[in-house]
Amino acid sequence: MNAPSAPTSQRVLLVTGLLGAGKTTVLRVLEDLGWETIDNFPIRLLDRLIDSADAPPLEERAPLAIGFDSRTRGFDAGKVIERVKKLVARPDLELTTLFLDCAGAELERRYNETRRRHPLAQDLPAAAGIAAERELMEPLRRWADMVISTTQFTSNDLQQAIRERFLPGAPQTLTVSITSFGFARGMPPIADLVFDMRFLDNPHWDPALRELTGRDAAVGDHVRKDPAFAEAFARIRDLILLLLPRYQVQGKAYVNIAFGCTGGRHRSVFTAEEIARELRLAGYAPSLHHRNLQSRAADLVEGKH
Repeated sequence: MNAPSAPTSQRVLLVTGLLGAGKTTVLRVLEDLGWETIDNFPIRLLDRLIDSADAPPLEERAPLAIGFDSRTRGFDAGKVIERVKKLVARPDLELTTLFLDCAGAELERRYNETRRRHPLAQDLPAAAGIAAERELMEPLRRWADMVISTTQFTSNDLQQAIRERFLPGAPQTLTVSITSFGFARGMPPIADLVFDMRFLDNPHWDPALRELTGRDAAVGDHVRKDPAFAEAFARIRDLILLLLPRYQVQGKAYVNIAFGCTGGRHRSVFTAEEIARELRLAGYAPSLHHRNLQSRAADLVEGKH
């Protein structure tokens, strides 16, 4: 067996984006994954950092993640891009830029929740600072190799997304996650395959089933009796079993499969449970999460009967 060849380039990730979009969380996860991380770094000193005389040989260097944003002294997006362009051309560097974006309304909510003042707003509302910063950062957003919008992400969602992209070495077996959810309560932010089960008859409108969930046998019997269920389920199962090994061949380490219905308590839960059972029979070990299982059964959420 041949020994692995020594690395010929230093891996560098520039992490930037809008304030409040999750840069600190990203750097913390990367550090847990074995990266060396530096935050609030003056980009004008990047060449000096990389070419430092104290830097160890390439084969001993951990990948390096550098965080910066609009608060950096003398920040100028155009000058940052010009400097990065020169570094990208170097054969001894593998340099990538990650930009974290987020919708203005969600950023406002985050600032209000933490009671922090936006650094660019001064005595103005947070929305004014967010708008000014977005204009300032737009050239970098367009330039970035990767853009992640964290508008719909929880902190855990963002952590999972970063692990999936930057975890060193894919796992030996594919990691499959199955989620049930309610469309009325929002789409899951991380999903590779989404199946809408709202074409099935809704158990919510049977008073005897309303307070039960897709984990209860009576609800399962109700869903199975729908004339469309058996064929649709078989096709969904077969499609998933067709795709999973192909995802693995392409180097994808994680696959997130989501099943949705209106409220996320009956049809999607039952189908997710059944698909998880079928995948276990096929040799996979899926994790299973029912996002809205504990949500209240409400006619207004379920819509018209």
